[in-house]
Amino acid sequence: MRPYLLIDFGSTYTKLTAVDLAEPAVLGSAHALTTVEEGLINGYHQALKQLAKEIGRLSYEARLACSSAAGGLKLVAIGLVPELTVEAAKRAALGAGARVVGTYGFELTPSELEEILALKPDLVLLAGGTDGGNQTVLRHNGRLLAASPLTAPLIIAGNKTVAPEVEAELKRAGKICYRVPNVLPELDRLNIKPVQEKIREVFLARIVRAKGLADVEREIDGILMPTPAAVLAAAERLATGPGNGQGGWGDLLVVDVGGATTDVHSVAEGRPVRPQVFLSGLPEPKVKRSVEGDLGMRVSASALLEHFTPAMVAALAGLPEEKVITGVRARSKNPDYLPADPDDQRLETVLGYLAVKGATERHVGRIEQIYSPQGVCYRQEGKDLTTLPTVIGTGGVLVHSPAAARILAGVLPTPDRPELLKPQKPRFYLDQNYLFSALGLIAKKYPDISFCLLEKALKQI
Repeated sequence: MRPYLLIDFGSTYTKLTAVDLAEPAVLGSAHALTTVEEGLINGYHQALKQLAKEIGRLSYEARLACSSAAGGLKLVAIGLVPELTVEAAKRAALGAGARVVGTYGFELTPSELEEILALKPDLVLLAGGTDGGNQTVLRHNGRLLAASPLTAPLIIAGNKTVAPEVEAELKRAGKICYRVPNVLPELDRLNIKPVQEKIREVFLARIVRAKGLADVEREIDGILMPTPAAVLAAAERLATGPGNGQGGWGDLLVVDVGGATTDVHSVAEGRPVRPQVFLSGLPEPKVKRSVEGDLGMRVSASALLEHFTPAMVAALAGLPEEKVITGVRARSKNPDYLPADPDDQRLETVLGYLAVKGATERHVGRIEQIYSPQGVCYRQEGKDLTTLPTVIGTGGVLVHSPAAARILAGVLPTPDRPELLKPQKPRFYLDQNYLFSALGLIAKKYPDISFCLLEKALKQI
């Protein structure tokens, strides 16, 4: 036996999964409330005791963790044009597992700087200008941040001509900053890997300690990455396969419905599948993550209701609007809320469906008909996922719901948004024991084992 303990310090629950790499097999799992205020070590010990009751005390070969506790890795992205460098910076950050709490374009104003300080980000990503392009915006924003009381580390990923100058000024001001290659060196070319590697490096070196995880680190072998990055690593491993000549599942979409956010991960090129379609906008990364902070089942439930309106939710759930509003308020106040009766369970299902629907609509691409001298053609922005064959659901509401397929149906096309390139006829699978984040921790080092366990973890619904 080669037992590994895989840990996910979530914003609500600390989840432990024990796996045997020799079998390979999942030995057991347990969870406890994440104890942010009194120290994460307490919730970890509670979960560890529960796991020991289930499978006995084991001498683990390694104890590995990911974390989204205390709000995860909060990042502010600053760039030049919102649709270009700001968007490029945002994509790089999301793909690295960060939670983007603010985006800013052009020259920062004093009021915007105050907003950034009020957000208390863990990290600031400073981009702007293609290589050889605009220099003034990156220089201006660097000077403003240098003169500010900002204490968060900065990553500079802008115009290579002026980036060294900005780095020097920030360091003279006592700021902690790192310079990497431009995230958008040319208008039609993204370069997000160096940014993502640096974000993860800073997360491991600094943010982990800032989140009160130092005590936990003494008892485990390391916090490897933010939880969303672990989920994305698992999705990529399942899609591409173990790398020993055995193929993977191919293009897929993973929807992670949480209490505060709904994350969507896609592993697909998303190129046009129709004739006479041309791509517009920034190129899409094959492995992409989007996160929607206003589409959650508990903390963000009120925002979800505002987005879709009480009338719409009531109509879908077959409930009076007053009961919908009361139910959503109860969820917003209590992260541990559980549906109390069949009516409340119907409301839970509808809220889950709408969270999936809204998050998928923002993740996929869209197509627009255009008339040209050569006749009708089509412009595509974003990924075309219409032929994507596999959709996987993970997250508490899906794992514990008797209507998981109904919730996942939110990824399907609807008549009201015909321009969206959503999956048309995918197969639905459920991460039935909520293992994606855990198995993502070993996806790179043990590709064959993690692939095997991921396949076992999924149940078609």
